[in-house]
Amino acid sequence: MGSIAGVATATAGAAAMGSVAADDYETIVVDAGEDRTITVESGETFENVLIDVSADGAHATVAAQGTDWTIRNVGIEGRVSGKNAVFGVADTGGGTSTIENVYVGDGADAGHRIGLGIWVAPDHSGHLEIDGVNVQEMGDNSFYCSAPGDGAGGTVDMRNCYSANSWVSHFRLAEGTVENCVAINDERHEDGRGVWAWAPGDVEVRDCDFDMGGRHYAIESGANGSGATVEVSGTEFTTDFHGGLNEVDGGTIELADDVGHDPDDALPDGCPDSAEAAASGVN
Repeated sequence: MGSIAGVATATAGAAAMGSVAADDYETIVVDAGEDRTITVESGETFENVLIDVSADGAHATVAAQGTDWTIRNVGIEGRVSGKNAVFGVADTGGGTSTIENVYVGDGADAGHRIGLGIWVAPDHSGHLEIDGVNVQEMGDNSFYCSAPGDGAGGTVDMRNCYSANSWVSHFRLAEGTVENCVAINDERHEDGRGVWAWAPGDVEVRDCDFDMGGRHYAIESGANGSGATVEVSGTEFTTDFHGGLNEVDGGTIELADDVGHDPDDALPDGCPDSAEAAASGVN
């Protein structure tokens, strides 16, 4: 995927823009076999929406580009069925955009590279705040935020997020932070790296829990011939897969003294546990 345009085949106007009461939300039902796209542009807010993709072969993409946009209180109900990202985003104006209180925890249909949670396009030049997002059982990364490292150089901070059983990686980025986040591998779906840091870095990992179930590295630094630096503090991770850490292509992982090996599998505070909870703003 080279751009946000590459994540979608059909486009619909953005819904639920503006202010909505916290306990009220709109429901968008995607028909069987439909691939729905909702666009969010500069300065717009897409919030308090439940997107129902439970019909056979239904998929949805929220495509956000421009600058200073917000995606808030959005729940995806049912398993997504397509290879396009559920959220294909970039702040292309050098500003700050936000994704918060979002649920994609029902997962994706089985199949190679079916399901991608959040894709940050190479033309992301600003800063993206991702806070309280739950993504599970994707076939092509939960949080795929590394492309700007080889593109426009935008940064990404992820906080209070949860990822489970996604292939390739859970939290993948080139420059930014992963803070108070949880990544889990168990027998339910796919297995991926906890954090995968790409060039140029730096990536900071703080106060996280990574239980990889003996199935993958907790933290890997470097890829495709280029290294990155990862600084890890206050974090618990498992070591039963080749020690839990992997430095490749000149990548380095620096551990603070407060790092341990007894991670918890629990939703971070403020991270939604259902599509309805996310859409209604209750968690």
